[in-house]
Amino acid sequence: MSQSPSRDTPPPPRPRSTRTISRWILTRPDRLHDDEQRQLNDVRACCLELDALSRHVGAFAYLLTRPTDATVTDWITAVRADDLPALRTYATGLERDVDAVTTGRTLPRRSGPVEGHVNRIKMIKRQMYGRANFDLLRKRALLTP
Repeated sequence: MSQSPSRDTPPPPRPRSTRTISRWILTRPDRLHDDEQRQLNDVRACCLELDALSRHVGAFAYLLTRPTDATVTDWITAVRADDLPALRTYATGLERDVDAVTTGRTLPRRSGPVEGHVNRIKMIKRQMYGRANFDLLRKRALLTP
């Protein structure tokens, strides 16, 4: 006869979802709770690919948010050395636009305000879909703050 677990023994913890682990990886380490940081370290210790992925994601975030001597090309080379399928496609896309990414990192100008206006105009267009012509869309876009 097999023994059934006693009622005093707590059940083993549920495995964490992919979404939860992704959130932990994408969150700045100083913003994770101690328990979350410990669990992320446990997961990273169990899976070497996940550990490499986490290191590359952190390095890329550091590269984009803080001044550093490292370049995007250095990051792409490091990703290719580990041959992670999850990042290979992203690194290939970055490599195609490496000049634009480098320029975006180094210039003080940003396209955020322009993107915000484009987003606002698209929202107005969706609201008006099928109701009026371009003249009304133009007036709403120009007169709306």
